[in-house]
Amino acid sequence: MATPGLSLETIDNFLAQKRIAMVGISREPKSFSVTLFEELCRRGYDVVPVNPNTPNVMGRRCFARLQDIQPPVDTALLMTSSSVTDKVVADCAEAGIRRVWMYRATGKGAVSPNAVAFCRERGIEVVPGQCPYMFLPHAGGVHRLHGFMRKLTGRYPRRACA
Repeated sequence: MATPGLSLETIDNFLAQKRIAMVGISREPKSFSVTLFEELCRRGYDVVPVNPNTPNVMGRRCFARLQDIQPPVDTALLMTSSSVTDKVVADCAEAGIRRVWMYRATGKGAVSPNAVAFCRERGIEVVPGQCPYMFLPHAGGVHRLHGFMRKLTGRYPRRACA
């Protein structure tokens, strides 16, 4: 079953934003988060890395907190573990972020039910538990297959009814 309250319009709106904070990006150059970071940059996104444990990622200044980013962003992709997501979405609210994507491929990923509820209560658009690659045009075969499998199982977001 598709994620309740999530539509393709919400995903499209998120991906239409060209300046995105990536929270929890790894210091490890071969990690999935760095691969996604590079792909988004290649596609013209201005991705701002956020990780308190490293000064830069791929030559870009890395911020310790969302509230420190200048100029501020209004969109954040969370690559964190679910155990810190509640804290991160509170930081998002404090920083004025209006769109949050909680990444998940397997397991919980960054998704926290409390964080999803927090976002919705505050009018923050939230994408809980999807992989951005599935929604990027011309993504690689494995990502298209992932999206196709979600469509078959009814877990792929749908367009909102008119």
